[in-house]
Amino acid sequence: MELLNQVTQFVISGLATGSIYALIGLSFAIIFNSTGIINFAQGEFVMLGGVLTIFSLNVLQLPLLAAIIVAVAVTTVIGLVFERLAIRPLKNATPLSLIIITIGASILIRGLVMLLWGKDTQALPAFSGTDPISVAGATLLPQHLWIFGVTVLVIIGCRLFFNHTISGKAMRACSFNPRAANLVGISVGRMVLFSFVISAAVGSLAGVIIAPLTMTAYDVGVMLGLKGFCAAIMGGMGSGLGTVLGGLILGTLESLGAGLISSGYKDAIAFFILLLILFIRPQGLFKKGETERV
Repeated sequence: MELLNQVTQFVISGLATGSIYALIGLSFAIIFNSTGIINFAQGEFVMLGGVLTIFSLNVLQLPLLAAIIVAVAVTTVIGLVFERLAIRPLKNATPLSLIIITIGASILIRGLVMLLWGKDTQALPAFSGTDPISVAGATLLPQHLWIFGVTVLVIIGCRLFFNHTISGKAMRACSFNPRAANLVGISVGRMVLFSFVISAAVGSLAGVIIAPLTMTAYDVGVMLGLKGFCAAIMGGMGSGLGTVLGGLILGTLESLGAGLISSGYKDAIAFFILLLILFIRPQGLFKKGETERV
């Protein structure tokens, strides 16, 4: 019975962490579908969400909600500037060149944050207290509920945007055939810009809701970004629903491995799963022919 309670606890913690991986992986998928590149600066958008929220709370003395809005808005603007200054000028660049540029941007953003706010780990207070909630013999923190709720809302919002708005449908058209989309009057460049804006906003929101549980610092985006990339690969790069499932599975397996084997293997488990999938099913666990693109 005690083992069952422990497993339940690990699964709940894993699903919460996996929800964050799912959001980050979704950000990867949105940009990949629009540009064909993998944005390795995505983890820095996650980091910026947490760091800027803490800055707005402690220095600007804003209420929590206003601090979150400011953090997401500033990160979104940074994503927009990144696309305009680093991606758009290189119209004929190869995907490999663009990927290298995103790695460079990641190092630049991380370095600037370290210079501005230092190397110390910073804590963001929980949104609604820290009193634990008992569920089936396991303990659930209120912040876990925030993570689950925000993740579900973001997924529903993305689903509605990409399937029921003109801009969303235009972005999907560009992802399937940019030249044909351009011929019917869709501005491909504007859709690419939208993809960076949405990805930056979703990534920063993920960084905000995970910060009360894991704290944040200038370098947390590296590992979170790689885990989100793992989730995107597991789901089949470019598949929205597959990426979400990949994130949840990755988080759960990682938590179970860390709890039942050793916490020292936590990161190794995630990358072992990634390598295993790349060897066995490089197209992802949930990809069947054409994927449904976000």
